Amino acid sequence: MSFDNWFGTPALIMAVPGTAEQAKDADGESIGARMADLVRAYRPEVTIRHGHTEGDEETLADALSVLDEGGERPLDGVVVPLVTAPHTAVSAAVERAVADSGADVRVTEGLGPHPMLAEVLHLRLAEAGSVRADRMRLISVVARNTTMADGVVVGGVGGEGAVGAAGVTAVLLAARLGVTVLPADLEDETALERVVGQLREGGSQRPVIAPSALGPELSWEHLEAVTERLDVRLGDPLGADSLLGKIAALRYAEILNSLGVEQPPTAEELPAPVGSRHRPDS
Repeated sequence: MSFDNWFGTPALIMAVPGTAEQAKDADGESIGARMADLVRAYRPEVTIRHGHTEGDEETLADALSVLDEGGERPLDGVVVPLVTAPHTAVSAAVERAVADSGADVRVTEGLGPHPMLAEVLHLRLAEAGSVRADRMRLISVVARNTTMADGVVVGGVGGEGAVGAAGVTAVLLAARLGVTVLPADLEDETALERVVGQLREGGSQRPVIAPSALGPELSWEHLEAVTERLDVRLGDPLGADSLLGKIAALRYAEILNSLGVEQPPTAEELPAPVGSRHRPDS
């Protein structure tokens, strides 16, 4: 964890895709609120807020409107889009909200591509019983039975850039699982059908689709109908996850580093432990 120095730290605002109602997990909890709690574990010194890119409740515009002016801080805030790849619609919504607010903020990249995304996808597949939870060690972690997946489609959402990012994640996930993993656009039914066909031609009998998305940005009912027609299993979206919170915290730190804000603390800036005999005045 980085240390505060004299000018303080900008707020971290997470841009959640969709509306507040769409951005609820299976338990009815807000993904944005849960992600804020997870990110706070990595950046407890930072004010963390979230807002949605659509709808009229708990909007990104609302979150930006209550930012304190920078003062001694280098900027008012840092906006982290909660998408796992470049997403055309979300990026446009974030740009509009930032422009309308007039706040001095910087917008980071999304949460992916990033190596930790492959780990989160692996966890979701394991929770669903599609793969084993342990990572490959020269042998496949996919058991030879009728429930484990023998091929995976990493689904991207948001356009061409999202498919490219899903391709990076697919390579990393294949290294973990030891099975064929291919990327596909979840919003392009024809492309999805083609990729599933590739897996079947390669001998896959139990393919599964792993959405590389938190959830609100997915058209879930349509996707379920498509996967049912293709006779493939559909994995759960990523949802709120501690590793995703860690990526968000890293994106925030990248902006501060680019501004020369975060520097290693000097010996004088480090607080002395209570009762230490190494205090400067001892």
